[in-house]
Amino acid sequence: MKIGYTAGVYDLFHIGHLNLLKNAKGLCDKLIVGVTVDELVAYKGKKAMIPYEDRAEIVRSIKYVDAVVPQYDMDKLTMCKKLGASIMFVGDDWYGTEKWKNYEKEFAAEGIKIVYFPYTKGTSSTQIRKALQCVRQDNLEDVK
Repeated sequence: MKIGYTAGVYDLFHIGHLNLLKNAKGLCDKLIVGVTVDELVAYKGKKAMIPYEDRAEIVRSIKYVDAVVPQYDMDKLTMCKKLGASIMFVGDDWYGTEKWKNYEKEFAAEGIKIVYFPYTKGTSSTQIRKALQCVRQDNLEDVK
């Protein structure tokens, strides 16, 4: 059985998230998804709009996902080894970065392949968050 792993915050779940999970499931028998806990999101200097438990339940409900695990730290290699994953899936916005070039070497040494999927253009949680802020600001202006 080929086990795949991917991880993310999955805040403001959107079509880019769905595309990654769908494509990942097509390349493995079992897809396990790490959902970043609120404390780790905060450590990275951000704040999730949706609490961890809700984000985990949303991801768990996606038909392409076989299991969800909490992501307590950034150590994806240890998690892959713990889960028995032979493939790590990630968006191609990380491809070629120094960090991921190093990961590729570390993962390869453990027999784990990293597969990059195309980033869904025009869709990101950051863009959605900015749009919501604009809408909220406009609504505040209407009330004045």
